[in-house]
Amino acid sequence: MVVPVDDPPTWDLYPEHRWIYNKLAICETQDMPHGPHGTEPPEFPVFSKPIYNLRGMGADGRVIGSAEEYNASLTPGHFWMPLLTGAHVSTDLALLDGRIAWCRHTTGMAASAGTFDYWIVHAEAMPALESYLGDWSGRHLRGFTGVVNIETIGGRIIECHLRMADQWVDLNGDGWLAAVVGLYKTGVWRLEESRRTGYSVVLFGAPGVAPGIDRAAVAAMLNTPQVSSIQITFDESQPAAAHAMPPGGFRLAIINCWDLGAGNQVRSQLRRLFSTTARRARPSLPTN
Repeated sequence: MVVPVDDPPTWDLYPEHRWIYNKLAICETQDMPHGPHGTEPPEFPVFSKPIYNLRGMGADGRVIGSAEEYNASLTPGHFWMPLLTGAHVSTDLALLDGRIAWCRHTTGMAASAGTFDYWIVHAEAMPALESYLGDWSGRHLRGFTGVVNIETIGGRIIECHLRMADQWVDLNGDGWLAAVVGLYKTGVWRLEESRRTGYSVVLFGAPGVAPGIDRAAVAAMLNTPQVSSIQITFDESQPAAAHAMPPGGFRLAIINCWDLGAGNQVRSQLRRLFSTTARRARPSLPTN
């Protein structure tokens, strides 16, 4: 039994459903205008990104504002789609043969160039969105039992992943992860939950820069009241370019919390800690 938390393993686990990583197909299932680079969008602006991106993080996504800009930036393997507006929602759904057994929504508060300031993990339902996603998954994910993550903007699907969003697992509460394991093991969803609103606060650094971090100092911050977890989201042993990142920054850390003020406080502390670490890591200039 495998419970996937990343996209690449699902390519081999679910060959009959791997088409959902083709974002042209995602647009086609919703009758949204779309086309690979080289075809002509009917109007501008449009949003451009790779047709396939199993590394995630919105890598290489960008707004194209005019036909002149489009023709100057044609990129093999990319496509265009409408520039959607409205709430950016990440929804985890436990599916039984494509039917929703459980779902929960998280709204992203956008920052700049594909980055996010924080996410709100909602306790409340979103009936209209759930109806749309239920109809879509019932038609297109028949035969799939497990957890999927679907991202929407303005109520329309922009991406689907055959795995959970692992960023805020702890904010789903006690018993949720055990219910997920049970779903994959037995095909049955059992969960008694009491939801509360949570927040996932993100710290970004300069694009392409991955300083080291004192993990003992980070662990001490876990004692901050209302903080559930702190994730360091890069591997110091790997070069910065080996990490998939949005255009606007390098994601350094995630603070999951039950109080937004507490999350912002820890983020400020982490930012100072990363700044100090970066200064210490900078080589000294030679002297004559």
